[in-house]
Amino acid sequence: MSRAARLALAGAAAAVVALVIGMIAGGRAFPRIIPGLPDSGAVVRWGLPLSKLLMDASGVVTVGLLLMAATLLPNDKGVLGKSALDYVKASSWAALTWAGAAFLSILFGAAESIGRTVPQVLDRAILTSYATQTTQGVALTLVVLFGVAIALFSRGAITAGAAAGLLVFALATLLPAPLTGHTSSSPNHDLATSAVSLHLLALALWVGGLVVLALHALRRQPQLDVAAARFSRLALWCYAGVGVSGVFSLVARLGAVSDLWTSEYGLLALAKIVAFVLLGYVGYWHRQRTLVDLDAGRPRAFARLAGGETLLMFATIGVAVALSRTPPPEFSIPADRAFELLGYPLPPPLTLGNVLALWWFDLFFAVVAAVLAGLYGLGVHRLLRRGDRWPWMRTVSWFVGVALLVFATQSGLARYAQVMFDLHMIEHMTLSMIVPIFLVLGGPVTLALRALKPAARRGDRGPREWITTILHSRFTKVITHPAIATAIFVASTYALYFTPLFESAMKEHLGHIAMTLHFLISGCLFFWVIIGIDPGPNRLPYVWRLLMLFVTMPFHAFFGIALMMMGSVIASGWYEQLGRTWGDTLLQTQRDGGAIAWGFGEIPTLIVLLAIAVQWYKDDDRQARRADRRADRTGAGDPELDSYNAYLARLNRADKGE
Repeated sequence: MSRAARLALAGAAAAVVALVIGMIAGGRAFPRIIPGLPDSGAVVRWGLPLSKLLMDASGVVTVGLLLMAATLLPNDKGVLGKSALDYVKASSWAALTWAGAAFLSILFGAAESIGRTVPQVLDRAILTSYATQTTQGVALTLVVLFGVAIALFSRGAITAGAAAGLLVFALATLLPAPLTGHTSSSPNHDLATSAVSLHLLALALWVGGLVVLALHALRRQPQLDVAAARFSRLALWCYAGVGVSGVFSLVARLGAVSDLWTSEYGLLALAKIVAFVLLGYVGYWHRQRTLVDLDAGRPRAFARLAGGETLLMFATIGVAVALSRTPPPEFSIPADRAFELLGYPLPPPLTLGNVLALWWFDLFFAVVAAVLAGLYGLGVHRLLRRGDRWPWMRTVSWFVGVALLVFATQSGLARYAQVMFDLHMIEHMTLSMIVPIFLVLGGPVTLALRALKPAARRGDRGPREWITTILHSRFTKVITHPAIATAIFVASTYALYFTPLFESAMKEHLGHIAMTLHFLISGCLFFWVIIGIDPGPNRLPYVWRLLMLFVTMPFHAFFGIALMMMGSVIASGWYEQLGRTWGDTLLQTQRDGGAIAWGFGEIPTLIVLLAIAVQWYKDDDRQARRADRRADRTGAGDPELDSYNAYLARLNRADKGE
């Protein structure tokens, strides 16, 4: 048996043992059976967590295989090498296993939900009902479908871009199933949802990357030193992400710190924290010792340590599955429907002071803002440190945009935006028409291209090469076409508010995140085409930019007028459940929101006009200086001016009869 196969078996054993211990410690291994109530039996009791363990492990391995192929191993001008191709093909089998384990989870989940044994639920009607009508069943069905899709598409992937796309798809497939468990029922479900999402993504990249890297070392494959160095940098960020998101996830579930040692859920969480600390120490040892040994041509030390860390990680996955089967401690929450929907009590009557004072921490957009500010600041610092210049107005513009993003998503405006339609419209317009202008004028892509170093290996893709590839991709060329960017910016607004999409997005935190991200991204895309200073595939003349601006902005006015004229309330089911008794009626706040949409467009229009005027003036000035330098080098004047002077001379001679 090969060393890689022995590591796989040892990892599976470690995960199963950790799961069994966790199930026993959490009281789920031998629950009390109440006579007269249906019981699905021991097969379902153990089959469901074991199938979920297989699902999580195969999902993590799929992510690791695609990560290894797409980014950790060098490629030749975007074409995958032999080892990377082998990992992409292996991801096909891992994804099929992922889909199969999800189907088993559907089978055992259906049996547990109705208290029957497995043979009793082998009925098409029962399985179809569970898979399509329950939240957990729908989530597992998505995993089955997405896993099969990844397996099929990975068979023909031969480029780093295709592998990267499959990696993003695999990361998205990780999210549905865990987010429909205890997370969705947590009192602070918004924080829990964001924390678990970030936790899963960081953990999958970290664990999956290490598992495949250990297999790469045990199989003595080439380019181990390059892959290990790249993974080491990624692992540090993943470790920080897992730690921060894990803390917020516990905060969302525990009513008090004492629950950590007084409840089964808290004890399992403590075990996971201990494993996390040990993994951090092993990672530190890895960076200090084994990478040095690897550079010195001694890969065995790295393989041993990576193998040991892999076993510990698989054991952590087992504990995590046991933790997901253990209900968190119960604590009293206000008997308030608004609290159940929002995750916080209904705010007091609207005042400017309350908007400025009632800040609300949104983990997802706090992380987005921190990443945007941190990466931009790091890029500027790198340029200044090596003696290059960067326009200070671009830096100011970027951080103004980030500050407005923080205010729109973290302040009292974000609280009231979920309760009142007119405040929601202010948030919408700020995120789609004000924040993007300042972010686009910051020139982040230009900064990244100047600050990042080219890949060390010729033909390979580092961060700088990935940015260049994305800029020149067919996808970027299509979505940045003026007609497409305008359609996304305008049509999506009508499609959101005049269909049930808006109410659905307000009811689910993930839907609300997706809606807010769409506001931000669609605005950045539209204004990037008009006033963007970064390089792009579609650069319009300034006259056409003005025309595009003046053609687009009236559509927002028409949208506002349509809202003001409506006689029914949009998303009435959502707003009526909140039970707001102060302020204007639902219909009046909707009409006020329409008035805001109608009049808000003047502010971004003025800013964009000023930006276009300045850019146009600077562009003409640059062209004039370029022509002067060309004339100085060649000794010739401006061809157009010389031709015009010759024409005047001919007219003068004709008048004199020469």
